[in-house]
Amino acid sequence: MKKIFFVLMIFCADLLLAEMAVGQSIPVGTPLLDDYYRRAQLLGKVDSNLSFAVRPLISKSELKTTDIYDPDSTLKTGPIYFANKRGEFQILPLSWQQQFNSDHPYGWNDGPMIPAKGYQTMISGGVYFKYGPLSIQLRPEYVYAANPSFNGFASGHTGQDLVNYYAFHNLEDWPERFGNGSYHKASLGQSSISLIFGPMSIGVSNENLWWGPGIQNALILTNNAPGFKHITINTVKPINTYIGYFEGQVIAGHLDNSGYPPLLTTALPDGTNLYEAKRDSWRYFTGFNINYHPKWIPGLTLGIIRTFDAYYDDVKKGGFSAYVPFFTSYTKNNVNNGVGDLFPRDQITSLYGRWLFNKAQAEVYLEYGWEDNLYNLTDLTQSPEHSRAYVFGLRKMISVNGSDNQHILFSTEVTQTSQHAELGIREVGLWYVNYQLLQGHTNDGQILGAGTGTGGNIQSADVSWVSGLKKIGFEFERYEHDADFATSYLPPINGNSRNWVDLAFALHGEWNYKNFLFNVKLQEIKSLNYEWILKDYDPGQYYIPHNDVYDFHGELGVTYRF
Repeated sequence: MKKIFFVLMIFCADLLLAEMAVGQSIPVGTPLLDDYYRRAQLLGKVDSNLSFAVRPLISKSELKTTDIYDPDSTLKTGPIYFANKRGEFQILPLSWQQQFNSDHPYGWNDGPMIPAKGYQTMISGGVYFKYGPLSIQLRPEYVYAANPSFNGFASGHTGQDLVNYYAFHNLEDWPERFGNGSYHKASLGQSSISLIFGPMSIGVSNENLWWGPGIQNALILTNNAPGFKHITINTVKPINTYIGYFEGQVIAGHLDNSGYPPLLTTALPDGTNLYEAKRDSWRYFTGFNINYHPKWIPGLTLGIIRTFDAYYDDVKKGGFSAYVPFFTSYTKNNVNNGVGDLFPRDQITSLYGRWLFNKAQAEVYLEYGWEDNLYNLTDLTQSPEHSRAYVFGLRKMISVNGSDNQHILFSTEVTQTSQHAELGIREVGLWYVNYQLLQGHTNDGQILGAGTGTGGNIQSADVSWVSGLKKIGFEFERYEHDADFATSYLPPINGNSRNWVDLAFALHGEWNYKNFLFNVKLQEIKSLNYEWILKDYDPGQYYIPHNDVYDFHGELGVTYRF
């Protein structure tokens, strides 16, 4: 009996120590800090079993710090502990982020900020409280955007082009412009309440989630859209087992509609209506993200993500299996005699892998997903590219003159959500759109996954000097807009491409000074064939003159750590 009591005491002590090692989260996309810890892992300063594919990051112990907002221990302030360190209180950093677009919207992964021309700003801050297993983070956000008018799709296209645009974009809640005036909105932001027991947590949250190993983009969940209300059960650090480490998260959430049409022009001059009103019901979004780190292969992570999105009015009629649909077959022939779902529902699945090489100070990662279930395993074998999308990237750190504190960081990433040539042969589930669930894979009018959006493809490369929290570099990216729409509804003329492609070059910097964190980005964008508009087009001319437009995108932010 004494031995059993002793074992229980040791177990409870382990739980308590595990709880105290866990603190507030680092919101996805936090300037400087979010990427700092991933770079630190390449250098062996962060637990190599963290996948960075289930975020936000929470555990202090695996990040090897006592204050996640002060990783280099330069501040005199920080958390306040009480009740023999069972309690913790901290004023969260106050962040002021600003951005500006000179000609038209550009940029993504900015949470509650919207695609807009002109000036836009976001302010966030709050407090964190913890006592025993209870953890409360209150971090609201406020956004203001001037949102002036700009030349959009309707300004340079015929009535038939507008008909074609709506035939495609009525299938998602992805407005070109959020109203015809200034925009402002306050929200719960990155707030959460949770109970933490050892390596596990259960709670409610409005935080942005990032699922997958990508850095610039991920296929299913990113911080491109505002955070959404959800119930979560998740690991707060990797769980150690005999065969390796596991991380994961299961959520059930509430997605909102924007209330805006795809274009502000919703009818033809003759009064013909173009906009198909969407069903006035919030959407129930649920899914899981589970990954495994094999004990015998250091640095390797293998994971799977699966999500379901449906109107709540339909879900509540479907019983338990509609609320928890995770055991639904991955192939259509095994569901309702090959019919598939009996009510509108969007399903997405992705597989991912990441391999960290600490000795080489490098990493490589891949996420490969399907927006539409295949009919059976034979279909998967014959057409694995059916409704596919992928994110692929790699990173490498090179020491400057043998220094442990200064490195050159090389990064490249490719995101492809446009479809294979199969699109012209058979019906394909296009990413983030749905012919039954007319909001598509969105929340509050923005794509939940890759910010490049439906049919968007991007290739990027970055070279930066890094030292601790400091980072200065340049980036080049090529972004092809909505290629599936252009392919299906804007056929080539005289054999020439009508693709809208942005070529962007940016200088960026991140710097810490005492309690302050600064971030800046200066980006010049040349849009080739902007909005697929054929400017001064002559039908007798072989080459299509591109409607080239220049845009400046700037970001400036300052964060104060209390």
